[in-house]
Amino acid sequence: MEVPPVSQPMQAGWYKFGPAPGEVGPAVILGHVDGDKKPGIFFRLRELKPGDEILVARQDGKTAKFVVQQLDQIAKSEFPEEQVYGDTGQPELRLITCGGAFDRTEHSYKDNIIVYATLAT
Repeated sequence: MEVPPVSQPMQAGWYKFGPAPGEVGPAVILGHVDGDKKPGIFFRLRELKPGDEILVARQDGKTAKFVVQQLDQIAKSEFPEEQVYGDTGQPELRLITCGGAFDRTEHSYKDNIIVYATLAT
């Protein structure tokens, strides 16, 4: 998965080998929490809670509306690949950014913030 450049923290990247938002399966979108000494597109992602709505503009001009089911903060070393990328029987969304403590030696955050959402009916 290609993450947008840190120099452009307001961009998000979609995992193109997965479904598009609104199609069956987990659409995965990554964005920075910050970059280039500025807040990133997912700076406030950690504030989402179950029941919140997420609107995603699609390439076909439509907007897909999702409802947050869960938010997790997980160590990058324990990233839940199956839960994020595994097949689902319905359209779902995963939003991922960095979080937790910042490791100055590695120049990155130690955790990931992952939002799990389902398509609103």
